[in-house]
Amino acid sequence: MTTNETASETALLELRGITKAFPGILANDRIGFSIMPHEIHALLGENGAGKSTLVKIIYGVLQADAGEILWQGRPVRVSGPAAARRLGIGMVFQHFSLFEAMTVFENIALAMDGERDNRALRARITTLSKTYGLPLDLDSHVYALSVGERQRIEIVRCLLQNPKLLILDEPTSVLTPQEVERLFETLRQLAREGCAILYISHKLDEVKALCDRATILRAGRTVAECDPKVETARSMAELMIGAKVQPPSRPKASGERAERLSVAGLSLVAESAFGVDLRDLSLSVSGGEILGIAGIAGNGQNELMAALTGERLLPVRPDAIVIDGRPVGSLGPPARRALGAVFVPEERNGHAAIPAMSLAENAFLTAFRRLGLLKHGLMSEAPTRRFAGRIIADYDVRTTGAQADAGSLSGGNMQKFIVGREMLQEPGLLVIAQPTWGVDPGAASAIRQALLDLAANGTAVLVISQDLDEILEICDRVAVISEGKLSEARPVAEITVEEIGLLMGGLHDLAAQAPEGRVERGS
Repeated sequence: MTTNETASETALLELRGITKAFPGILANDRIGFSIMPHEIHALLGENGAGKSTLVKIIYGVLQADAGEILWQGRPVRVSGPAAARRLGIGMVFQHFSLFEAMTVFENIALAMDGERDNRALRARITTLSKTYGLPLDLDSHVYALSVGERQRIEIVRCLLQNPKLLILDEPTSVLTPQEVERLFETLRQLAREGCAILYISHKLDEVKALCDRATILRAGRTVAECDPKVETARSMAELMIGAKVQPPSRPKASGERAERLSVAGLSLVAESAFGVDLRDLSLSVSGGEILGIAGIAGNGQNELMAALTGERLLPVRPDAIVIDGRPVGSLGPPARRALGAVFVPEERNGHAAIPAMSLAENAFLTAFRRLGLLKHGLMSEAPTRRFAGRIIADYDVRTTGAQADAGSLSGGNMQKFIVGREMLQEPGLLVIAQPTWGVDPGAASAIRQALLDLAANGTAVLVISQDLDEILEICDRVAVISEGKLSEARPVAEITVEEIGLLMGGLHDLAAQAPEGRVERGS
């Protein structure tokens, strides 16, 4: 889209001087930009730059303190999400708004204003999900679904409303490369049909491939507008953070590489009919090593994480999981943490952290034993605040302080806080799922560097991630989980992206026959 074309058309959405303040922070400071019909427009910025606040204002979840919203050239007041939907604005949030005890169909039906014919609605959902390559089991309960499967519900639910403007907040964080490409085909088709798309992402290569224009925020202000196709991912990242982005480097390892985690013949029946049974999984991780587990969402990652953390116990086979030579299959999370293990689960809100509690209280939850934050059976407030403050400082968590509620943080800042909380306990074993989900490029690089540094100091690190670039950049070996089965772990330098893709699809025989073409770390 040229400048002349932009000037001659009426913007679908125009923001003028949007300002929003919260106690202690100016989230949006006189932000202005426009989105044209047919346009895929990226909204970029580091964690805490004000992106989420801004799109919540557009969608009516929040009201601006000052400024004006124009819809098709006319000033409007978006009083709430229902008003936004009536205008033709749809949004898929980064944190899902789903009822876990309900089925997929029930969650979708709740959002369909005026829809009463369930049979017709099921047919519409089935047709749309097939058309856009977003398969859903309508009778599955949400609590049994992976993060990737939950996101499909949100996207389908939004597309059913035929929006004129579709806002997507980190839509590919938990999708495979194949799912991303299919989503992009869908978005390009929607744009051709006249739907404008406001696309928030930290994956700048995807922004380059998909978006027509990009508006960049920093510290709540608009600092640049650019054409992603003529920028590099690095140049956009540097506009976002206002500094040079340094890729992670591998420090020299110190200490012994003794085995710290061993899993042998782990089989586990899923807790629900919609889960994935684990079938004879075996792996080992030594101190100083990072083992990556790749895989498409919903192939047993959640079940494996529950077994490793002690949320699912193995009373019959306690020796199926061994930490530093001790069988732990029958021990719960506190006992495993007492042995030097720490864990970062995939789901931030409600699992890794409690949104209604302060950051200091959330820091206390997992660190009180290892760091001596308990006194006479109560939280020792001063040391706990100091620990939370150290996390905030070391991991650049954008917040008003240790007493801020965890729920007040952006998704990326929450992720940085949770990762920092576990790493700063100097564990012997770290098991981490989706370590850089939803964080900006600078923070992602910092987290990956911290993982490399942790391993270099003798910690055994197990990374469960759907981000192949991440796994190939930081891991020493990689295994692939598919349908509850785990492939043999291979050195990253001796496996190809093609082989990994075949293993992710369960095609183990074909993967073994794949032509050679090795992957270099960091490629």
